[in-house]
Amino acid sequence: MKRIFISGCYDIIHAGHLQFFEEARALGDHLTVSFASEDVLWHHKQRRSSIPDEHKKAVLEGLRMVDEVIIGTDHDLGLDFKTYFLEAKPHVLAVTEDDQYEVIKRNLCEQTGATYRVLPKTPPKFDPISTSGIVKWVKAPTESPLRVDFAGGWLDVPRHAREGAFVVNCAISPLVSLRDWNYEKRAGLGGSGAWALLNGEDGVESELDLGVGWQDPAVIRETGLCVWRSGPRPVLDFKRNGDILAGKLAILWTGSEHDTPGFADDERDYEKIEASGKLARQGILDECLQQLAEGMQVYHSVQLEEGMTPLPEIEGSLARKYCGGGHGGYAVYLFESKASRDDAVEQTPDLRAVEPYCR
Repeated sequence: MKRIFISGCYDIIHAGHLQFFEEARALGDHLTVSFASEDVLWHHKQRRSSIPDEHKKAVLEGLRMVDEVIIGTDHDLGLDFKTYFLEAKPHVLAVTEDDQYEVIKRNLCEQTGATYRVLPKTPPKFDPISTSGIVKWVKAPTESPLRVDFAGGWLDVPRHAREGAFVVNCAISPLVSLRDWNYEKRAGLGGSGAWALLNGEDGVESELDLGVGWQDPAVIRETGLCVWRSGPRPVLDFKRNGDILAGKLAILWTGSEHDTPGFADDERDYEKIEASGKLARQGILDECLQQLAEGMQVYHSVQLEEGMTPLPEIEGSLARKYCGGGHGGYAVYLFESKASRDDAVEQTPDLRAVEPYCR
């Protein structure tokens, strides 16, 4: 009988593991699967096992291609099964191409006369997934806010950042989910940041890789009415729960999508953008809607200088501006009262009420 041996953490069993088990079992007549004990997992990776060892052992033993399961308890890094291996002397130690412990496993095989066998990557039967990917998916929220930005936009793009400047934004509801997205797409509300969060990702790195700023995933993850320090990465200056904006926000769909990366390096007045952020920041500190509105209007003047189409005036609004990079998408309107906001929503096509969201 030709006995095959494989090892791993197998913390969350997925289809990729099963394919590896089947391919390893095909090398001989008997397959032993070893997994690192809870103690070993904590010792080397500082994380808990997904389930107790005896439960994991029972799950593995229930697989049709597995003949034996052992729990590795040795504290040798990469060789938690060493004691068993030296005694049992299996014929083949099978590993995947990306195994991290080739040298020490080859040395172990030399001690026992076992064959060290690397299984080549074969096309997966399912889209590849990892244990860490599963953990991210499980931890991901089922719903996420989007966001509106008030002032300081583009100063979250590292190459346009300014020391002492600020970016001001707010997470909003209604919330979105992977199955329910009741907003237009590519519309300046930070949808890519929300999508990343819903899939268990941070989102900051992917936005920076696109050559744009970090403000969308930062405020969507943080929630609330936030002031950020301009810089290469998100640093929160302070935040409010957004109550001062309750009943006073609405967004207007302008009828066309926009492309933020495509506008990232257009010429614009960054001095005025910096001034808008400082005005809006002070307005939030003082809980003064008029000063927040002033910051928004200063920023909107920059957008108009860039050549964006003037936004319609709506009765009862204090300020307005395009969200995100502008040139389409949604525009945010700030109203003096809930009554004026609700009247405007009732009378204006494509204008919808939104609310600040703070978790």
